[in-house]
Amino acid sequence: MRYIFIVLSIILLTGCSSKEDVASRSAEDISVEDKTAKSAKKIEIKEAKIYDLQNIPQDVSYFINNINKEPIFYDIQKKYEQNYFSVWNIDKPQEDLKSAMWPFASFTFNKSYGENLQLLEKSFFDNMLENANFEEYGKVNKKALTLKYSNIRAFPTIRPLLKDPTAAGEGFPFDYLQNSSIHANEPLFISHYTKDKEWAFVFSSYASGWLKSNEFVILKDEHVHDLQKAKKIAITVENQPIYDIQGHFLFKSKIGMIFALISENKETYTILTVSSYKNSKPLFLKSEISKNIATKEIFKLDGNNLVSIIREVSKTNYGWGGMYEQRDCSSMLRDMFTPFGIWLPRNSFQQSKIGKIISLENLSDDEKIKIIKEVGVPFETLLYKKGHVVLYVGTYHDEIIIFHNTWGIKTKKEDAEGRIIIGKPIFSSLRLGKYQENYDEEAELLKNLISMNILTY
Repeated sequence: MRYIFIVLSIILLTGCSSKEDVASRSAEDISVEDKTAKSAKKIEIKEAKIYDLQNIPQDVSYFINNINKEPIFYDIQKKYEQNYFSVWNIDKPQEDLKSAMWPFASFTFNKSYGENLQLLEKSFFDNMLENANFEEYGKVNKKALTLKYSNIRAFPTIRPLLKDPTAAGEGFPFDYLQNSSIHANEPLFISHYTKDKEWAFVFSSYASGWLKSNEFVILKDEHVHDLQKAKKIAITVENQPIYDIQGHFLFKSKIGMIFALISENKETYTILTVSSYKNSKPLFLKSEISKNIATKEIFKLDGNNLVSIIREVSKTNYGWGGMYEQRDCSSMLRDMFTPFGIWLPRNSFQQSKIGKIISLENLSDDEKIKIIKEVGVPFETLLYKKGHVVLYVGTYHDEIIIFHNTWGIKTKKEDAEGRIIIGKPIFSSLRLGKYQENYDEEAELLKNLISMNILTY
C-alpha cells in the first residue's frame, strides 16, 4: 500500500501539469560478421533451404523436457532493479571523456558510406564532432525517463554510417551509428546537450550515446526516488497497445519493459506511465493493462513460462542494434530474461561474463561438445563466440541445440564471401550451415566458440 500511495501522490502532484574498448558499444560487436571483405561479394537474398531449419523443430516446446526439474526463482527487486536503476544513482558520468568519444576515433571519412552508398565527406565528421559539444561533457547531470521506444546513436544524427556496401556482411542493415535501442519509460542519465540542443548524450543501464531531446523527460529527485521504490510489473506479451486512462495511445508493449504498479483488480493492472508536458516536463499518467500481458510475480524458469516468453521474442526479426524495433542476438536474450528477473548487459561480450564462466578456447570440437553436454544447464547457459551469443537449450537426437537471433550463414567460394540470410530467431545446431553450398567451415559457430557461462550459478 505504501508503494501505491507514493505513486498516486506523484500523479496527483503532477498529473495536471555494447566497455570493452571500441567493441563495447551496445550494438553487436563489429566482428559479428567478420567484416574484413575487401571486394564486391554476392549476397544470397533468395529463400534458401537451410538444413537446420528443415530438420530441427522451430518450436520451443520440443526442447522443454531438457529443462531443470527444479525451476530457479529470482527476486527482481533485489537483483534486477539494482542494475536497471543504476544510472539514477550516480551524480556524474561513470566513463571518461575519451571513452565517450570512441566513435569519433573509430569511424573515418575515407572508409565510411552514407545512405546514398557514397563515401561520407570529411565535413560530415567535422560537423558531427563540432555539434557534439563534448566540452560540456558531464555538466548537465540530470535524471530522465524515455518517452517511447528510441534509438541510442553513436553520432548525434539519424543518418547511417555503413562500411563497404558491396561487401558481404556490410551495408544494410549494419548501420554502425546504431548503438542500441531502448524501451519506453526506461531510466536515463543526461550528460549534456549538442550545441543545437536537438540531441543529448545519455547513459542507460546498459548503453550510452545520443538520444533526441524530445524523446525523454527530466525528472525531479523525488520522482526518481519514488519510482525506484514502487512495486513493479514486467511485460510478458509483445506488440500490445498501451493507452493512458483516457484512451490516448502511448506505445506498444515489448518483452523487457517494466512499470511501476499503482493498483490492480481481478483482470487488470493499473500502472504508472509517463508522457511529456510543456518544456519537456513529465506528465505522469495512469494506464490500465490486462493481466494477460504482464506479471507482478517474477517468473520461474519453468517450461510453461519459457515457452510463452520465447514464443513472444521470436515474433521479431533480426535488427542490428535494435533497429526497426527488432532485436539482435544479445538484445533478444537480454529482453527474454527480464520477466525471470535475470539481469543481462547489452552486448554479447559482456553477457558472456555473467555467472559461472567456462573457457572453451583451444579445445577440439569434440571436447567442446562433451563439456557443453556435461556442464551446460539447458535454458540457463549462454555460449559465446566473438560477436555472437546464443542460448543452449539442450539436445535433440543427441545433438546440441541452441536458440539465437542471427543474420545469416557465412559462405565462401574461392575468395568471394557471401551470406545466406536468415534474419530471425531460430533453433539450430552448432554447425548451422554445414550442409549449405559453399559453406565457410572456418566461420562455423562450434569451431569459434570461446566460452560458455551458466547464468544461474
